[in-house]
Amino acid sequence: MSITVNDVMNLPVMERVKVKTKDICLEEKVIEWVAVIETPVEHFVRKNEFVLSSAIECEDDPLLLESFVRDVIQSGASALGLATGRHLYTIPDRVVQLANENNVVILEIPWDLQFSDILQVVIKEIENERQSERERAESARQALIDCVLKGQGLDDICRTVYDFIGIPFAIADQMKTIRASQHFSQELLDLFNDEQSSSTITALHRHTLREDHPLYHSLSEFRFSDDNYFQLEITNNHKTQGYLLFQPEKPEQLTWFVMNVLEHALTASALYFVKENAVEMTHIRFKDNFLLDLAKKDTPMSTRLISKAELLGYDLECPYLCIVGDIVYPEDQEANIFNDKPSSSSLHSMNYYIQKEMTNASSILGRNVLATFDEGEIIVFLEAEKETYSKIANQLLDMIERRLHEFIAGTELSWGISMHKDGMFTFHDSYQEAKTALDIGIQQHGTGSRTFFDDTKINRLLMTLSDQSEIVHIVKDTLQPLIENDRKRQTDLIHTFVVYNKRKGNVTQTAKELNLHRQSLLHRLRKIESLTGLSLVDADDAFLLELSVRLWMLRKIK
Repeated sequence: MSITVNDVMNLPVMERVKVKTKDICLEEKVIEWVAVIETPVEHFVRKNEFVLSSAIECEDDPLLLESFVRDVIQSGASALGLATGRHLYTIPDRVVQLANENNVVILEIPWDLQFSDILQVVIKEIENERQSERERAESARQALIDCVLKGQGLDDICRTVYDFIGIPFAIADQMKTIRASQHFSQELLDLFNDEQSSSTITALHRHTLREDHPLYHSLSEFRFSDDNYFQLEITNNHKTQGYLLFQPEKPEQLTWFVMNVLEHALTASALYFVKENAVEMTHIRFKDNFLLDLAKKDTPMSTRLISKAELLGYDLECPYLCIVGDIVYPEDQEANIFNDKPSSSSLHSMNYYIQKEMTNASSILGRNVLATFDEGEIIVFLEAEKETYSKIANQLLDMIERRLHEFIAGTELSWGISMHKDGMFTFHDSYQEAKTALDIGIQQHGTGSRTFFDDTKINRLLMTLSDQSEIVHIVKDTLQPLIENDRKRQTDLIHTFVVYNKRKGNVTQTAKELNLHRQSLLHRLRKIESLTGLSLVDADDAFLLELSVRLWMLRKIK
């Protein structure tokens, strides 16, 4: 909110005032206030001020006058008007030269022209300009809010801001994707979009210009090559939602009015992103609920269901395999990196990230994909043919795991995969089978496994047996002594037997895998025999113990 020296010189009261300095553009010298001051200057002159002085203390001392002028210049004043004809008859050439060198305007004011007359008209002019800029800023605020309320986009917000401030302007989302721009350097926009190239953009110290505006403290300046641009973060609830970018030719263009318009642009952009995120979250919830119903409910396929899927962007009339995943994050990062609370933006959630990666990977494979999350469980339906479904599933999971390991090291992913029959309209059955494969894989091999339902036939056979009461009674009688011993003595005799059986009774290999001395292992094996009453060298006894352990482990699954 300011006028220029040229505006002041065009006022009738300034008709007899002479400009002593040369080669200084009066239209570029901004005046924000006017004041009368004599020596000493100290801190009484502020930036962009029009200073009036009679130089009464410098009447017979040209060096003192020069020192006074230098102090005014160092205070950041735009112009200095010196009254001549009584205490000061002429303005020394050295003073004029000093002002020229520092780009400060020196005015010669006749002694009979009262300062009060100048003060009155200049202050009135400043107040009129301020009122005009306040009205323009209010018009900008209303126009920007209308953009949001009327459902207009970021292009309209960007265009409105540019129309008011005339400075190249752009808006980016929190992923640093440019969403709208007006006359902004395309080279800088490309660099801003490119995470690798953005390292060539250098952050600069903030200017002292406009420090009195509250928005100044949020302002950042960057440089690439010979181009500078400024940046403001768009925030909501202390979370970054995007960025405003603007590229003035010089920092002096960031006047109070421009800063006010930018402040209103921040509000309008924040409202837009809140609205966009709410719409996106609602759309994601609709899609998630649809897929969860498709997977977990045995819903009959119908024309209505297929049409509903099409509205959500899904094609159900393709064969699909099902993948169910479980993710284990590193303990030191699990709590604070991913937050899937409803209050957080979907753009910040791990759900959104994995679904995005699933979509990208499936597009590379040229396949349709349906993906969702449910209480930490990843559910994916991927278009595939029965003959090649295992190959397609492995290709997708290889890409996903590679990306997730790059994103956060130490992540362990377990997967269960199934394609029920030919995969046509078998979403619920395929999900149930993939879920079973995941559980069996984790139980048998631990986290990080990838298990196909077709490879779990023996386990599923055992699961069927484990439901019979007589079988349960036999398993309990056989293993109860081992379970009680492991619980009381903190041993792991059941695991010892599992490894021993896997190594086909080879004591040396078993001891090596368990990291035990050979004699310690033999002691454990004798303990197993004594507690169960079974001989490990007897084929029937060994089969009964192996069957009991497998059934017990499968019952733990259920």
